[in-house]
Amino acid sequence: MNAQFKKGVLDLCVLAQLAKGDKYGYELTETISQEMTVATGTLYLLLRRLNEEGYFETYLVETPGGPARKYYRLTPKGLAYTQSLKDEWITFIDQVNRLIR
Repeated sequence: MNAQFKKGVLDLCVLAQLAKGDKYGYELTETISQEMTVATGTLYLLLRRLNEEGYFETYLVETPGGPARKYYRLTPKGLAYTQSLKDEWITFIDQVNRLIR
C-alpha cells in the first residue's frame, strides 16, 4: 500500500476503531494490521499525539499474571472529530472516484 495513502488515513482508522469500543494499544495494532501493515511504534506515536489533542482518555486495567494494560476511550471531542473525519473521508473518496473513472 502506498505509504502516503496510509499516512493520510491512519488517524481515521484508529479513531474509528475506538468509536466501536475501548481498546488497548496492542489490540489496536492487531486490528489495524489485519487490513494494512502498520509499525507498532508509528501507532503509539499517533496515540500519544491524539491523546495530547484531547480526542481520548486512557485508563489502566489489571491483567492476571501480567502488567496492566492501558486502554484508550474516545472523549466527546474525539467522537465529534471521528465523525467529522468520516464525513470528510466519504466526500474525498467520492471525489477521487469521479476523477479516476
